[in-house]
Amino acid sequence: MDRIKEKMTNLRAEADAAFGRAEEAEAKVKKYEQLLLEKDQEITSLSHKLSVLDDDLEKAERQIADSKSVREEGEHSKTANEGLTRKIHLLEEELDAAEKNLKATTEKLRQVDIKAEHFERQVQRLEQEREAWDAKYEELETKYRKSKEELDQLLQDMGGL
Repeated sequence: MDRIKEKMTNLRAEADAAFGRAEEAEAKVKKYEQLLLEKDQEITSLSHKLSVLDDDLEKAERQIADSKSVREEGEHSKTANEGLTRKIHLLEEELDAAEKNLKATTEKLRQVDIKAEHFERQVQRLEQEREAWDAKYEELETKYRKSKEELDQLLQDMGGL
């Protein structure tokens, strides 16, 4: 009986130890379940953060692409602007040359006008001289006819004598 009592005591001790280990195991299970729940929540939180960061990354990539396109447009505009600036410079040079040519032509035209006025005065003076000579010629011709008539009359009168 002592043996049975001893065995019972041993069995109770083993049962108590097993019960203690079982409680300890249950506590560990609860602890690990709580830890698992926390880790699941952390995974969910990190997944949400990851999706937010993915969205931010996509936004940043779109902004980079937009910035690149704006930069390329800016470079294209700069190139076009430089081309237009050169074209304006060439047109200004052509304008300057045309203005100089216009001034020279205007000066030559003014000189031609002055010469034309001078020649017109000379023509008027020569026409006046010609008119004067024509008037003298007519006067002399009239005198010549008169003299010839007188001479013819004189010759007739002398011929009749």
